[in-house]
Amino acid sequence: MPIGFSKKLTAHATPIPGVVLYDLPVHGDNRGWFKENWQREKMVALGLPDFRPVQNNISFNESAGTTRGIHAEPWDKFVSVAAGRIFGAWVDLREGPTFGAVFTAELDPSQAIFIPRGVGNAFQTLEDNTAYTYLVNHHWSADAQGQYTFLNLADETAAISWPIPLEQAELSDKDKAHPRLAEVTPMPPKKVLVLGADGQLGKALRKQYDGDASVEFAGRGEFDLGREDAYAGRNWTNYTAIINAAAYTAVDAAESAEGRAAAWAVNVTAVARLARTAVEHDLALVHVSSDYVFDGTRATHDESEPVSPLGVYGQTKAAADAVVSVVPRHYIVRTSWVIGDGSNFVRTMASLAARGIEPSVVNDQIGRLSFTQDIAAGIRHLLETGAAYGTYNLTNTGEPQSWADIAADVYESRGKPRNAVTGISTEEYFSGKAAAPRPLNSALSLDKIHSSGFQPRNMKEALSDYLANPLADTHVPATRGVGSRDGA
Repeated sequence: MPIGFSKKLTAHATPIPGVVLYDLPVHGDNRGWFKENWQREKMVALGLPDFRPVQNNISFNESAGTTRGIHAEPWDKFVSVAAGRIFGAWVDLREGPTFGAVFTAELDPSQAIFIPRGVGNAFQTLEDNTAYTYLVNHHWSADAQGQYTFLNLADETAAISWPIPLEQAELSDKDKAHPRLAEVTPMPPKKVLVLGADGQLGKALRKQYDGDASVEFAGRGEFDLGREDAYAGRNWTNYTAIINAAAYTAVDAAESAEGRAAAWAVNVTAVARLARTAVEHDLALVHVSSDYVFDGTRATHDESEPVSPLGVYGQTKAAADAVVSVVPRHYIVRTSWVIGDGSNFVRTMASLAARGIEPSVVNDQIGRLSFTQDIAAGIRHLLETGAAYGTYNLTNTGEPQSWADIAADVYESRGKPRNAVTGISTEEYFSGKAAAPRPLNSALSLDKIHSSGFQPRNMKEALSDYLANPLADTHVPATRGVGSRDGA
């Protein structure tokens, strides 16, 4: 059968999600033919995942009827015919509703097909001297074979109509021994790794992903971001994303010599290691940033505003943002005034109200609370919807308030008069104290996160829900350190 010359580069969807068949332009004359088997710019523009291939393999088959498969490997592959013609069969062996779905097609050198991780690949040669090529995005190793998933070529459920009956075809003994579909263990999806899983945001992410086996949680004991061996000890090919919920947030302590070193170690050096890991293994990296990267001189801060931090903590967060921004697949999630399960401003005010204390609270810092429940839901939304990579402001919605206004709301919810809270300026409050400079205006524009399809709760509604929890009255010292997120 002659090769189809002069086709346009075209993508064709198949019944298996992620499996796409491509027509390739082949140019020929009396000398033979030439094709661009892989052309990253054109193919990515057409919708092919930019899967970053690292190895090219060729399977040469001397006789028609040679049949290989069905092998689902733990990596993506782009396969095509270099010479000859094949009948290809692909079976979805991934966990999920399309497990067992089948697609077949004849391929000559003018076609190629993209096969995602976990989809079984098989082919039967229809001509002598056929060469079948694989472009894959992970290096083959003997250890990786333990992660393969196999299906028998003669499986009755898949019911593949082989052009040359299998009893007349050339098969390996190993392929003959593969299990039927009912005995196949589906290939699980790649995992999302949550670091800093014991802090306020980490606990909210645990609740957000409760029951989802594809999300793995690691506190400092399981993964110490400051230790090189923590990175070397993982098989990163099993992951698709990292959510970094760990941070040094002791804003005032960061101004000391010891605190400054600790803040840079956790917020920058460790994040740089994560960024390098994400780049090397093509992982999405979710990094949580802060309103402290701004000086607070604008009424509202959007994602395009240049950073201008006032203190050491803000400087480390701004530096980390710059590091993460070079990761091709990144989400920088910028928050302010974070409230969750742990020490925070709202709990402190609820405890003071319960004890009848009338506090003086800063009234010239303006912003919005960010409840960890909403931050966690927003992060999940970005990852699961495949939102455009980049920076997103993510706080609760509503009219920005001062800390004193929020404290008065807490007191009112506890049956105390609002005027039990006395407003005081930042300068007065910190007079004579060692304290970091703070942005006076922390209100973040939410237009971008809204346009992505995510709508956080209103700040007052979220505050009411939070205060309905009896633990909100628990007195917790307002310490801020590694592994927690309070954003103050």
